[in-house]
Amino acid sequence: MKNEFSRVEEKLFYGLAALGALVTAVGLGAALYMEHHGHVVTGMNNQIVWGLPHVFAIFLIVAASGVLNVASIGSVFGKAVYKPRAPLSGLLCIAMLAGGLAVIMLDLGRADRLVVAMTHFNPTSVFGWNVILYPGMFGIVAVYMWTLMERRMYPWSKPVSVAAFIWRLLLTTGTGSIFGFLVARQAYQSAVLAPMFIIMSFAWGLAVFMVVQKVMYGWNDLALHPDIRKRMKNLLAIFVAAVFYFVAVYHLTNFYFAKQVAFERFILVDGGIFPLLFWGGWLLAGTVLPLLLIFVPGLAAMRGSVTAASLLVIVGAFCQLYVFIIGGEAFPLEIFPGMTVSSSFFDGRIDHYAPSLPEFLLGLGGIGIAFTMTVVGVRVLRFLPKDDLAKLGAAGSLSD
Repeated sequence: MKNEFSRVEEKLFYGLAALGALVTAVGLGAALYMEHHGHVVTGMNNQIVWGLPHVFAIFLIVAASGVLNVASIGSVFGKAVYKPRAPLSGLLCIAMLAGGLAVIMLDLGRADRLVVAMTHFNPTSVFGWNVILYPGMFGIVAVYMWTLMERRMYPWSKPVSVAAFIWRLLLTTGTGSIFGFLVARQAYQSAVLAPMFIIMSFAWGLAVFMVVQKVMYGWNDLALHPDIRKRMKNLLAIFVAAVFYFVAVYHLTNFYFAKQVAFERFILVDGGIFPLLFWGGWLLAGTVLPLLLIFVPGLAAMRGSVTAASLLVIVGAFCQLYVFIIGGEAFPLEIFPGMTVSSSFFDGRIDHYAPSLPEFLLGLGGIGIAFTMTVVGVRVLRFLPKDDLAKLGAAGSLSD
């Protein structure tokens, strides 16, 4: 019976690995198609230069930083419940970061030019900082996972985890600062964006982790302890509420400045798809419904409510990023407030963007990379969290 189960499990692994490889290959094919035919086969133009692939890429990069928060809670802050989840947290961080960076490099075109950015550092550019922050994240997390999985390296786990915690905060600050320091778009250039991206990473990363953890437990015919499930879902709710707070502050701050009122009206009322995604996608589906599924007793008691809440948070994240990135580019920059500007470059005109199929497939390819790396890593190194419930209960960790 055991051998039969092993064969089924092995077939499932190869099937999932093949699926991930296929999605990755399709994404690579889409990138090659766009590289060969040029910008014209995408929905982008001279004003909207970051399209749907960047929505996928930014989500993967920001969530990669946030998913490591699970490990940080255990290693840095000493919460025993989260320590068994640290290796899986590190694996997801590396996998999602690899997928996100692959999408960005392929979407920008001429990926070989990365060598120039690596050999000619520009300290005045946020993009230049990221050339250091992203590879550094790979290295620190790899060493951190080594300290967790190699007994003789365990004494180094604490200092390395602190370094990883600080580095991922710097990385997400750098990602948010790409937009925060960008003055060529009406939506950006705000000091709120760096901390907002940090708290978004916490919520999105934890949501991804809880979905992956649920799948792994189901794959191994296991069930998460109710007290651990309760702690993690409550933490997710706190992060989701914090994201709501920062987004509200961002938009209310914009309303305070007269020059931003037209942009806010465009995003929240008159912008067509953007208000729909903001109110229906992010606020309703990605914020209100997850909180209801977590806190309303009747909904919280339903089977799969936490997983559904996590998936809704992820859906809301994509809606929020689409509105923020695409909507921010579509609205024209007001260079001369109070004046009418007209030129051959369509100054003052709201632009339109319709994602093309190759763009969507490229973004999906980034998820395929992260998915494949996670499936292979879990199979080879056994990252399944194993809770010593007797020890945790004796220490009072489940009831604190």
